Amino acid sequence: MRNALLTHVESKHLQATPPQFSIGDLVDVHCKIVEGDKERIQVFSGTVILRKGTGINSTFTVRRIVNNEGVERIFPLHSPKIEKLEVKRKSKVRRAKLNYLRGLTGKATRLKEGAPIVPSDSPAASGTVAAAAPTVAAPAAPAGA
Repeated sequence: MRNALLTHVESKHLQATPPQFSIGDLVDVHCKIVEGDKERIQVFSGTVILRKGTGINSTFTVRRIVNNEGVERIFPLHSPKIEKLEVKRKSKVRRAKLNYLRGLTGKATRLKEGAPIVPSDSPAASGTVAAAAPTVAAPAAPAGA
């Protein structure tokens, strides 16, 4: 059980709606990078191989291959440095941690395709489906005319 005081202090720093993704998803993480007095957005694309922690301490690891080298970055889930997180592709996995991907290369790292991604602005994402307009059949033309 967590200390009530710690939970209260952490609650101010938690995001209201943390990004929704799961293990095995191909994601684009948009990070704020500060260089001197300039700030820019850098995108890190890769596969989510693990999530761990609770509350403010929760993190996720994204892995990608760059020039035949595996590169992993660990991101705090509630970090203000993460501008947004886009899920590019869902995958169907049967593990909570995909550490075995670290030893694989090439086509062996492919994961099974998961459920399709539903854009958040579509009616299906909000759970309400617009009523379809009733179709009216045109009257058939008389056969002998």
